[in-house]
Amino acid sequence: MDAPPPSAADSAAAHARDGQTVASRLADYRGLLWLIAASFFMQTLDSTIVNTAVPSIAEALRITPLSLRTALTSYVLTLAICIPASPWLTDRFGTRRVFAVSIAVFTLGSAACGLAQSLPELIAARVLQGLGGALLMPVGRYVLVRAFDKRDFVAAMSMVSIPGLLGPVLGPLLGGAFSEYLSWRLIFLVNVPVGIVGWWLNRRAMPEIRDPQRPFDGIGFVLFALASGLLLTAAEFASEDQLAIGGTAALAGVTAAALYWAHSQRTAHPINDLSLLKIRSFWIAVGGSLFTRLGVSGMPFVFALFLQVGCGWSPLAAGLMMMPQALAMMAMKLLIDPLLKRYGYRRTLYVNTVLVAILLAMFALLTAHTPWPWMALLNFAYGLVMSLQYTAMNTLAFVDLQPAQAGHASSMTSTAQYLSMSFGIALASMLMSAYVGPHRQLAAAYVSGFRFSAVVLALLTLVGAFIFTRLRRDRALRASVDTPETAS
Repeated sequence: MDAPPPSAADSAAAHARDGQTVASRLADYRGLLWLIAASFFMQTLDSTIVNTAVPSIAEALRITPLSLRTALTSYVLTLAICIPASPWLTDRFGTRRVFAVSIAVFTLGSAACGLAQSLPELIAARVLQGLGGALLMPVGRYVLVRAFDKRDFVAAMSMVSIPGLLGPVLGPLLGGAFSEYLSWRLIFLVNVPVGIVGWWLNRRAMPEIRDPQRPFDGIGFVLFALASGLLLTAAEFASEDQLAIGGTAALAGVTAAALYWAHSQRTAHPINDLSLLKIRSFWIAVGGSLFTRLGVSGMPFVFALFLQVGCGWSPLAAGLMMMPQALAMMAMKLLIDPLLKRYGYRRTLYVNTVLVAILLAMFALLTAHTPWPWMALLNFAYGLVMSLQYTAMNTLAFVDLQPAQAGHASSMTSTAQYLSMSFGIALASMLMSAYVGPHRQLAAAYVSGFRFSAVVLALLTLVGAFIFTRLRRDRALRASVDTPETAS
């Protein structure tokens, strides 16, 4: 005789037992989850906490605020260059050793940033910090994939991602508060005790995982690093009106990039597999993301200068003004999946990228006398569209890939994201610097320079909207965000 169908109460009890089973399995890895969550939090916090402290740091180091762009871009560029090496390092030395070294290097870099007495010292310390930070997120995500099955992975990833989402919310606020009431040096030194605890947890909780080792593409790594570094150097010199040096660096960077492309066609295991760009949805995701991030990545930096230098706001007030954007990005997460499934990637990304450009242009309407509620409302709306933009761009890259291609694709998309972020910061600061010119002591010059930069960045973002129109129309019927999501 067939068993009777389960009642509603039986079903609820079964779900409860299953939830307890998942919870108990996660409890066995409690230390590991806390460790990875802390590393995600440190990295996301560090990428946002500096912006509101820029004027205070510049005053302490006796330099202009715009000069600090190199301290921001050097960190992000180091992440972009070093992330592709993380799979080989993990296979060669194992997850426990690599994660321990990355935490130690990141912590030492943070301490060095907090103790820096000049801009060159701060830049060197930020590079050291980036060397450690480049391995934290890729290795942490890799360990979760290997430690949990598919059913538990979602729950585990959700747990460790929550602190990462809090980083952009707390970063501007803590940066402003430390700068105004304590010391800007604490925005870096706060990582030291967290890093010490993380290093201790790593010894106790991190499993030792490694796969068969593949050859390391050393030549490709050097060529890629040279191309990235030289092109960013060209942007830096161009912003300082040293066009001859900037042009030479740009030519050398393009040459290194061409040599890397030729080299990647001949090697079996390139550091970045450019053959993935033959997949239509992948190259559109990477290309559209590149131009979008060029337009938006420098906005937090120049907006902080607009508020503090141009409008005379305190660091804490400027940090509070950034919170509506971060809160909107968190709130929007609940609506992204239904929107993509209803409208598809093609329509969603085109319309949303145009909205991003419109809102960027609306920042050009702000003045030193704009009421703060209007600024907060604009920041909230901007946070909503950027949350959708980041998730849609990141997940589009994976929709047509085979599982075996996911590892290389994740590395390439992360690298492209950080590269475009570093160039975006350099571009935004270059635009403002060109407009401000010799009037760097005048608050009104920073207001006008910010408004000019916002218009140019909005126009650049529209190029990304055009690229997203190259998606096939059938993508509207296949959209789903049930694919790996990389960092925003």
